[in-house]
Amino acid sequence: MHAAGTPREVTPIFAQVTPEEAEFTFVEVPVSDPRVRPLLRELGDEYSSRYGRDAHAELTRYPDEEFTAPHGGVLLLLLERGEPVAGGAFRRYDPHTAELKRIWTHSAHRRRGLARRVVGELERVARTRGYRRLYLTTGPRQPEARGLYLATGYTPLFDTDADPETIGPLPFEKHLAHTARPERAATPPHTRKASRP
Repeated sequence: MHAAGTPREVTPIFAQVTPEEAEFTFVEVPVSDPRVRPLLRELGDEYSSRYGRDAHAELTRYPDEEFTAPHGGVLLLLLERGEPVAGGAFRRYDPHTAELKRIWTHSAHRRRGLARRVVGELERVARTRGYRRLYLTTGPRQPEARGLYLATGYTPLFDTDADPETIGPLPFEKHLAHTARPERAATPPHTRKASRP
């Protein structure tokens, strides 16, 4: 395992990258990384504006450790030329399931397919760590998130014809293809260039 508090970059799996892809890199970081705070603050502000109450407490509902490899989780930032533009995380939900959390794109970088890249990378990391299923919930006032998960192959666990406001949190799941050998938690730090969505 990498030293606590140091970024862990994710391994490249593509031999060739386009110039645009070369500008994007995923890094695994702890919640305490200073690059995470502005993005979580913006996410909390957005939740608060959509739901009419202070949602910042929701972002600290789970202990930071749950988003680290030793506890079965991860927090990834997508960097463009070294600056964070998107990110997301997962935590251990059960021995075979990771729960996606905090998928976001900085407001200045939306409509570029970055959230799709983040979801794809979280799926790849979850698969290499031995998870067979992903689970998540999104709020009823987040149609962009609902659309993202439907477009990326997630199965809604609710009646899609019902008014989302009558359901509450909207649950989704996705079963992952099994890989031959899960990644070990003691893997040294590494880098992963972001692939196209």
